[in-house]
Amino acid sequence: MLKLTPILLAIGYALVMYQFSAWRTARELDAKSTELADPRLRALTQKMADALGLDRIRVNLYEIDVVNGLAAPDGRIFLTRGFYNKYRVGEVSGEEMASVIAHELGHVALGHSRRRMIDFSGQNAIRVALATVLGRLIPGVGVLIANGLARLLAARLSRQDEYEADAYASALLVKAGIGTGPQKSLFTKLETLTGMGGRGMPAWLMSHPKTAERIAAIEALEARWQRELPRPE
Repeated sequence: MLKLTPILLAIGYALVMYQFSAWRTARELDAKSTELADPRLRALTQKMADALGLDRIRVNLYEIDVVNGLAAPDGRIFLTRGFYNKYRVGEVSGEEMASVIAHELGHVALGHSRRRMIDFSGQNAIRVALATVLGRLIPGVGVLIANGLARLLAARLSRQDEYEADAYASALLVKAGIGTGPQKSLFTKLETLTGMGGRGMPAWLMSHPKTAERIAAIEALEARWQRELPRPE
């Protein structure tokens, strides 16, 4: 039992830190956001709401300048002011913004916030266990190796979440009559819009899949859906 104590403490610490981070994020969002009132985007979100059998989908505008969309741990959907401004000046279309909202809805519907809490706790336990073992085998370097391996695991799990949210968004966009075209076209713009394309960084170190891989995954889904359509007799 004593040997497990550091790992159990690591899990407990991770859970507490995750809950504190979620609470702090919620307070920040409450203080710096209001409901998005754009008529064009509301019409598009209503199409998605109808496809999901919901009365409406509330989207909030988060007053920060970075370009991003996010799903809060409590299930709320946010677009940043920086992203909305790109839409206002015509760099991003309304349908492309709808694809961002659909993606964040995917994170909520698939329970990714809860999964991230569990993953974070597990990664912290793995980091402690590896650091203990490798620290004894390779003093001075083992802890660095353990931290690096934990980061690689976190990046891989994050990419898995992104692929799943992309697939959910694709299905919703098709059902809502918007289609996957805007979703794919936005991906090609994101590196320029965010200035964080990850050029030169190996894909397995990135928290998001590469643009070409995300588009290829969507097109593979479309091909599968096409094969599954009933053939006319």
